[in-house]
Amino acid sequence: MSLYVYVEPDENRREIIGPQFREVGCTVLTSMAELEVHLPRYPETILVILGAEVDLGEALMFTAYQRLQRPLIGVVLIRHILEPDIVLQCLRSGVREIVEEKDQQGLRDATIRSIDLSKALSTTMRSATDAAPYARVITVFAGKGGCGRSVVAVNLAVALAGGGRRVLIMDLDLQFGDVAIMMKLSPDRSIADGLSMAGRLDEQGMRSIITSARPGLDALLAPASPAEGEGVRREFVVELLDVARPLYDFIVVDTPAVVTDQVLAALDMSDWYIPIVTPELPTLKSVRLTGEMFDLLNYPKDRRLLVFNRANTLVGLTPADVEEAVGMGFAVQVPSSRDVPVSVNQGEPLTATDPMHPVSRAIRELADRCAGVETAPQRQRRFFNWKKVS
Repeated sequence: MSLYVYVEPDENRREIIGPQFREVGCTVLTSMAELEVHLPRYPETILVILGAEVDLGEALMFTAYQRLQRPLIGVVLIRHILEPDIVLQCLRSGVREIVEEKDQQGLRDATIRSIDLSKALSTTMRSATDAAPYARVITVFAGKGGCGRSVVAVNLAVALAGGGRRVLIMDLDLQFGDVAIMMKLSPDRSIADGLSMAGRLDEQGMRSIITSARPGLDALLAPASPAEGEGVRREFVVELLDVARPLYDFIVVDTPAVVTDQVLAALDMSDWYIPIVTPELPTLKSVRLTGEMFDLLNYPKDRRLLVFNRANTLVGLTPADVEEAVGMGFAVQVPSSRDVPVSVNQGEPLTATDPMHPVSRAIRELADRCAGVETAPQRQRRFFNWKKVS
């Protein structure tokens, strides 16, 4: 089993430090291309050490991608010297530790901290999964159109699908659903195709109507025409969720900008409620009314994660003004960016194409909240104990 990997293109450096890495069970590779081949074969990997001669740009791209796809992998980066601007870039990309090449003790300590953190995160994530034997349902809702509800739902599903999780995104906007367009999927199969199995839907029937979107992520799409969605009743939504929950870790439900029986069915079965607010007065009113509706339905307050979308738009309302107006604090603030409509038009979720984008980072923070991923206290243990290199 290969838990640790060391990548160093420079042969001399590999000859000096490589044997000591191998002594502690670390696989030594010569290039990032080799690493790309290695990781799918050894999914249990929790530590990647990138040597001083690994290109910085490649290192940052790799780290940002793995932060989304495999959050348990910790990256320790070795540099010839530590420069403040490079350290800042590394931390933003998700590099756990940056160590100067000559600091052997620092390298040992960094690897210990990273391994401990990965194992603690693994325990936290496993405990959260054990506590919920079925998929946790996350319903994204906004009582007003144009708030970016579907953008948040799609990108949240992509972010959750990292780290080997199984995720389903369900489009409950049965008349005008946009999930298919935003993910460049052909709506050959949809929720409406399951109506003939209503009352007797099983796993095989469920799999016959879902569309594979990307590794770890499936989609249950809205019908291609509004008329087809009229036959979907509340009871069928409950049945869909009941059948899907044992098959997935998370189900993200996108909804229309109106409270229907189908939406209420999803909300009643939800573990997390994600209302969306933007800095416009009509939207503030809508979200406040949404909160009051949630109160009447006894949805727990600690399961509501308010998303402030387009948070940096300068329209005369501060974040504090918005929080006061809606009566809820923000879980995350998602900045406005022209890259978002570009990604929508291309059918490529921004969290997949640009994991380090500020919008992507905000959505990942929301995904971490839903997944129960927390940073555990670091403990000191001697996993690595090689001799000092002169």
